[in-house]
Amino acid sequence: MSFAPFVPLRVFSAYTMLEGAIEPKAIGKYAKNLGFPAIAISDRNGLYGVMPFQDGCKGVGVQPIIGIMLGVARPPELNGGQSERDWLAVYAQDEIGYVNLCRLVSMAHLDHPEGDDAQVSFAQLAGHTDSLIALTAGGEGALARLFANGQLDAAAEYATRLQSLFPDRLYIELSRRGDATEQEAEQALIALAYERDLPLVATNPACFAEPGFFAAHDAMLCIAEGAYVDSDDRRKSSPHAWIKTQVQMAELFSDLPEALANTLVVAQRCAAVAPYRDPILPSLAGNRDAEDEQLRKDAKAGLEGRLDAAGIVSEADRKPYYERLKFESDIITSMGFSGYFLIVADFIKWAKAQDIAVGPGRGSGAGSLVAWALTITDLDPLQLGLLFERFLNPERVSMPDFDIDFCETRRGEVIRYVQEKYGNGQVAQIITFGKLKARAVLRDTGRVLQMSYGQVDKLCKLVPNHPTDPWDLERALGGVPELREEYRRDEDVKRLFDLASKLEGLPRHSSTHAAGVVIGDRHLSELVPLYRDPRSDIPVTQFDMKFVEAAGLVKFDFLGLKTLSVLQKAQQMLAKRGIR
Repeated sequence: MSFAPFVPLRVFSAYTMLEGAIEPKAIGKYAKNLGFPAIAISDRNGLYGVMPFQDGCKGVGVQPIIGIMLGVARPPELNGGQSERDWLAVYAQDEIGYVNLCRLVSMAHLDHPEGDDAQVSFAQLAGHTDSLIALTAGGEGALARLFANGQLDAAAEYATRLQSLFPDRLYIELSRRGDATEQEAEQALIALAYERDLPLVATNPACFAEPGFFAAHDAMLCIAEGAYVDSDDRRKSSPHAWIKTQVQMAELFSDLPEALANTLVVAQRCAAVAPYRDPILPSLAGNRDAEDEQLRKDAKAGLEGRLDAAGIVSEADRKPYYERLKFESDIITSMGFSGYFLIVADFIKWAKAQDIAVGPGRGSGAGSLVAWALTITDLDPLQLGLLFERFLNPERVSMPDFDIDFCETRRGEVIRYVQEKYGNGQVAQIITFGKLKARAVLRDTGRVLQMSYGQVDKLCKLVPNHPTDPWDLERALGGVPELREEYRRDEDVKRLFDLASKLEGLPRHSSTHAAGVVIGDRHLSELVPLYRDPRSDIPVTQFDMKFVEAAGLVKFDFLGLKTLSVLQKAQQMLAKRGIR
């Protein structure tokens, strides 16, 4: 198979939320179908989709290129003293470059005042650009915007600073999507490239995969901005914002074939992926051998205390407990999970010492005698006939997972304790994504089409809403005669469903996992990209639960349970009356 002499370097996945509309895992399939040997993901200030993206590329034999569109604060001295955010497209060449991408995108979200746009300064870029290739981001980059505004000296100085940050790794990006800034600045950008011997590179920033998605994408932008499709004074989609073929790009840049050829050069210079790692945990004892010894010691002492408290004193009665303790300890240490048990036991003991209500244990973890001995649970598994093998089994290697309930009103104190113990940068919550589900996407799309609320509400209520058996819009149209008739009879309803069906299932917003917390042995931005949730006071991973564990981080569940709060309050009220 002959490869196309062009590689798409600017693809926004669905995780540039309400702007990109391509599922990350599907990007590689589109590249394969169009004959591209490689393709890049370049979401705005985000690496949210890189793991499914690279998995999808690997599955079809396409090289994944890991990149981001990074928000960069323009130096005020180059902008008349005013602050402004521009964009810079940045790509990882190798593992060092990937780590630098994680650090930069984490700084963009975390290291600036809350409420400001996510961005980094030139000072923050310094020291974190090794093994990174930069593209000047076309009409969204500072160079094009400065040239278009006639600020020639500022543009020249900006280019000089970029060259110092990315020596031999800076490309002048040209996009021809009809954008006024791009058109105004193109000749100046080309002249700058030739004058400074900087390579040109051609791109076509793509937000959707095929031209037929244009109307749906335009509606999506309206959903993002709370605008109406029929309004003129709003941000509009570009009919060119799809993954164009090599032939179309060759026609578009027939006067600059080197700009097309340089996309292949960038692809050849990039060989980075987000690594899959074995579990990584901080150590409470120094090394694995010391952790194993500490676990056995603490578990033995804890079991003796439990047995004494339960009045189990005879050797014959104690023997099954010691045998079970040895059996479990051998499995836990052989699987390398001693550190996990010690960490969980530590924060549970702290919580109990602070009179924070902790659940007695539930799920398969309640079958562990070691957990009972370490006070992780309060259930005697031998007395209750619970099996340890349901929790850990050497024949099915997976991380142990304790579901731990805390008093809802004081759960935050336990998480703060963990932050203080391991360091703020080593503890984070886990991101989740809200999706445009069937009823929600109908309501959003109906609103931007200015359809009456009553009509849209009626249509939404006709879509079956079964939590255990969710219906999508296609199934609803096929399975609900009233909907099918409305779709056939009413052009507005047909337009609504046609647009909404294309947007259904795409991410709409991000939030924080209700319970999951990860703890690392180093600053987490060295392992995964981080994000700031305005509703949370600790960092949040940009990878969801599935991929954060694949990246090597171990999830701990800190569940807030209202029932525990009620029970504890009831005990306190009874205690005032002398009742225990």
